[in-house]
Amino acid sequence: MLTIALKMLFNDKAKYFGIILGVSLASMVITWQGSIFIGIMTRTVAMVNDMAVADLWVMDPKVQYTEDIKPLQDTELNRVRGVPGVEWAMPLFKGTVRVRLADGTFQNCNLLGLDDATLTGGPPSMVEGRMEDLRRADAVVLDFVGARDRLARRNPDGSIQRPVQIGDELEINDRRGVIVGFGRTSRAWNNLPTIYTTYSRAVLFAPSERKQLTFVLAKAEPGQNLQDLCDRITRETGLAAYSASQFRWLTVGYFLKYTGIPINFGIAVGLGFLIGTLITGFMFFSFTIDNLRYFGTFKAMGVSDGTLLRMVMLQALVIAVIGFGLGAGMAMLMGSGAANTQLAFKTTWQLLFVSGAAVVIISMLAAMLSIWKVMRLEPAVVFKG
Repeated sequence: MLTIALKMLFNDKAKYFGIILGVSLASMVITWQGSIFIGIMTRTVAMVNDMAVADLWVMDPKVQYTEDIKPLQDTELNRVRGVPGVEWAMPLFKGTVRVRLADGTFQNCNLLGLDDATLTGGPPSMVEGRMEDLRRADAVVLDFVGARDRLARRNPDGSIQRPVQIGDELEINDRRGVIVGFGRTSRAWNNLPTIYTTYSRAVLFAPSERKQLTFVLAKAEPGQNLQDLCDRITRETGLAAYSASQFRWLTVGYFLKYTGIPINFGIAVGLGFLIGTLITGFMFFSFTIDNLRYFGTFKAMGVSDGTLLRMVMLQALVIAVIGFGLGAGMAMLMGSGAANTQLAFKTTWQLLFVSGAAVVIISMLAAMLSIWKVMRLEPAVVFKG
C-alpha cells in the first residue's frame, strides 16, 4: 500500500510539482535568511575568532560587546599577569581611526595594536609579507580584502586603479604608516578595513587619551579551569574576565537584545514558513480531493484507517525530504555565489536541522487537512452515481 501511495503522488505531476514548489520555497527562505542571520552574528565576533590564541579576554566590567570600548590603565596588564594560573597576558589596543587615501578621500578603519614583543593577536594567516616586519618603523599590516577594496588606489572617476601594495604609505591621523604585509582575516560586521600595528604605535595613531589599553589577552596555564581562572581574575583585579566562548555569546546576546536584527530576520523566516504552509496545504488538499476515489476504494476493500493514515504521512514525508533538499540546495548555491561579496552568509548543521524540522512541520500541517478528509470518507460515496 505504501508503494501505491508513492505512485499516486508521483503520477499526478501537476499537483506533485506544485507541492514541491511550495515546500522548496519555504525551505529556501528559511535556510537563506537563517544563514545571513548567522553570518551577521559571526561577523560581530570576528575579532575574537581571529585571535584564537587567547583563552581569556579581560576588560572593563561595563563592556557589553566587542565594539564597546572602555579603556583601562596600562597598569592593569601587570595585575592580570600576577594572577595565579595565568601563563601569559598581552595588551591589545582596539579603536577606529581615519585614514587619508592617496586621492585625498578619507576612510574609517579598525585599528588593532598588538604587543610589541610577541605580536600576539595578529591575522590568522598572511597572504603577503611577514608579521615580524611590524617591528620596522611606521609599519602596518592590512587585511587583504580591505586592501583590495576600500583602501585601493582609485581613478578620478572612482573606479579602482590598483590595490595598495607593500611599500605604499597611508596617512593615519596625520601620521605616516608604511604597508609591510597583508593578512587574511574574518570580515568585521561593520565591513571596515582592519589595520594591524604594534601597541606602542597604535596609541600614537589613535586620538590621545589618558587610558589606552582596550583588552588584555590571556593564556591559562595547562590544566587550569577557565571559569575558575576568570573568577579569580575578577576577584583579584576587579576587571571582567571571559573565556573566548563567553565573550562571543556576550556580544551576540547584546545584538539580539538591543538591535532589530533578530526581529527583521524572524519576520522574513516567519513569512517563508507561512507562505510555504499555505501553498503546500492548498496543493496537498487538492491532491487528496482528486484521489479520494482511490482512498474510498481502498476502504471498501477493507484497508484500515491506520494504513490510509500511513499512506498520507508517507506522501507528506517524501515531499518534505525532496522539498527541503531542493530549497536548502538552492540557498547554499546562492550563498556560494556570493562568497566573495560583502554578503554575510554562514550555514551550520544546526540551521539545516531547524530548517529541515520546519519543512517537516509544514508538510505535516498540510497533510492534516487531507488526513481529516480521508478519515471521514465513506466508501459508499465512491460508488454513487
